[in-house]
Amino acid sequence: MQLPAAPDLTDLAHTHAGPMHWLATATATAAVVALAGLLQPGPAGTAATATAAAPRPAAAPEAASAAYPLECAGGPHTVARRVSGDLDGDGNPETVAVVHCEAGSGTPPSGVYVLTRGEGAGAPARVVATLVAPEQHKSVTELAVRDGAVLATLLGYSSFDVPRCCPDEKEQVSWRWRGGAFVRAGQEAARSA
Repeated sequence: MQLPAAPDLTDLAHTHAGPMHWLATATATAAVVALAGLLQPGPAGTAATATAAAPRPAAAPEAASAAYPLECAGGPHTVARRVSGDLDGDGNPETVAVVHCEAGSGTPPSGVYVLTRGEGAGAPARVVATLVAPEQHKSVTELAVRDGAVLATLLGYSSFDVPRCCPDEKEQVSWRWRGGAFVRAGQEAARSA
């Protein structure tokens, strides 16, 4: 049995690309690309509507506006360092601030304070805990928040005979929120304000 001869494809009308064919192809391709752009998933592969419905955490408390329990003999104080992070697991950040009195010379002792948002719109941040009191005569060289813990490097003096310019003690410390208070690793809870 002999099969019929295959038709000559060069004679078929749809095999000849003309200007209208290319215009239709370009229009269809543009429509597919535009549709694909509209159907892209949101961040981290979630739908855009799910992302929009998730509540956003509040802004971290502003350290400059807080009233600190710091005696500067009528002089001003300086916020030397500040870091923010969620320390109590409520989904909103707290701010940890290192504050000291302004001094013309020497190294004034620092206080390390935990701040939360003030109550009411526009209310200044408020101090909720003192991690290091200025009366402890410490300076802070490093400050961070990692995994819900406050980490700091404290410099201090072994005695009052050591010049205030040259601390001779260095200590790495951390605090974590436990049982309603900030607990220093290996010590009692920090004083609450």
